[in-house]
Amino acid sequence: MGLDLRVLYKIIDAATWAQAVNAGVFKGAAIDLTDGYIHLSTGAQAKETARLHFAVVENLLLVAIDESVVADHLKWEASRGGQLFPHVYAVIDPTQILWAKPLPWDGVAHVFPEEFA
Repeated sequence: MGLDLRVLYKIIDAATWAQAVNAGVFKGAAIDLTDGYIHLSTGAQAKETARLHFAVVENLLLVAIDESVVADHLKWEASRGGQLFPHVYAVIDPTQILWAKPLPWDGVAHVFPEEFA
């Protein structure tokens, strides 16, 4: 990884991600399809996203995406508390992600993988 690499994250249920991998294209989760873009989070936002939107949800993955892969279709838009969130207005090729790791629920919070920085 280069020093200028910026990683964005998608929290997604494992079954939806498996379908995307099998299809060779990630069009988004149900909320993404409804909103018309794929919701992502920065490293600073991902834990709060998990807490607010995925509490007690099991069988999740944390998918890491190099920002440069989606840069041509990326918009930073205000959301929670006016924070700018990365939204992708295109599909994502699952073969171009950095990694996808389990995001288990331990009964209190999600446990982020060691690779999460």
